[in-house]
Amino acid sequence: MKLSELLKQNKLSLSFEVFPPKTDTAFESVKRATEQIAELHPSFVSVTYGAGGGTSKYTLDIAKNIKQEHGVPTLAHLTCVSSTKATVKERIEDIKNAGIENVMALRGDLTPELEKSGLADCDYHHAAELVYELAESGAGFCIGGACYPEIHPESANQKEDIKYLKEKVEAGCEFLTTQMFFDNNLLYNFLYKIREAGITVPVIPGVMPITNANQVERAVKLSGSFVPQRFKSLVDKFGANPAAMKQAGIAYATDQIIDLYANGITNVHVYSMNKPDVAAKIKENLSDMLGYEL
Repeated sequence: MKLSELLKQNKLSLSFEVFPPKTDTAFESVKRATEQIAELHPSFVSVTYGAGGGTSKYTLDIAKNIKQEHGVPTLAHLTCVSSTKATVKERIEDIKNAGIENVMALRGDLTPELEKSGLADCDYHHAAELVYELAESGAGFCIGGACYPEIHPESANQKEDIKYLKEKVEAGCEFLTTQMFFDNNLLYNFLYKIREAGITVPVIPGVMPITNANQVERAVKLSGSFVPQRFKSLVDKFGANPAAMKQAGIAYATDQIIDLYANGITNVHVYSMNKPDVAAKIKENLSDMLGYEL
């Protein structure tokens, strides 16, 4: 199913994100973890794509398995910043041949080499270029893009960030998924601003359950997310106790999702990090809400 159709359904839903293995030896264990998440019957499963396309084959293998063996719609990530146009065209064809209907178009992370060169030798500089290429490929993909409620780390300000986001949508994005955030008010303010700017496509909030204290620093470094005092207090109190921190992190993420549902958001995406137990607990916490007809 194309996510553009799924997002039109007037009921509450939950999706999960998984990542492919980096090596052949890890494939089976990662595959099983992603299958356990698929067995929770989320609205869809998103499968990430390694830096530089290093896991592109595994991305498709995992996405195809989830769709064919478990009947769950899949969203395959595709990045472009370190790829040539010829390579991207090959990967677009691979995705099409795998029967994947939904693609998340991303620029991708800048490697030190690319940053040093200033992207001068790259065929792609922005995600909008990849979105346009996917839209023009004739493959009929439903194309998604990323957005940052707090501002992209490389943008000068939020106004500039929203300007580039609008260009991405105009190039062919049919929906957007947010980077993680820990304060829902940041999302609500962001949604108001992008709607005022004329961006009307569905926006799926992305929530990451922080289940161990070490994740906090890495999550903030990757996303630049603001960490509210309420969350800092949670980590300070329970961070040294793994079991307590896991339970508290799941509770915090669950509370975020409930608040989003209560404020008119129908679809929420969970960065489940290949952790079936975390995904299962969050779904259990929301069991009587999911599928609620609005």
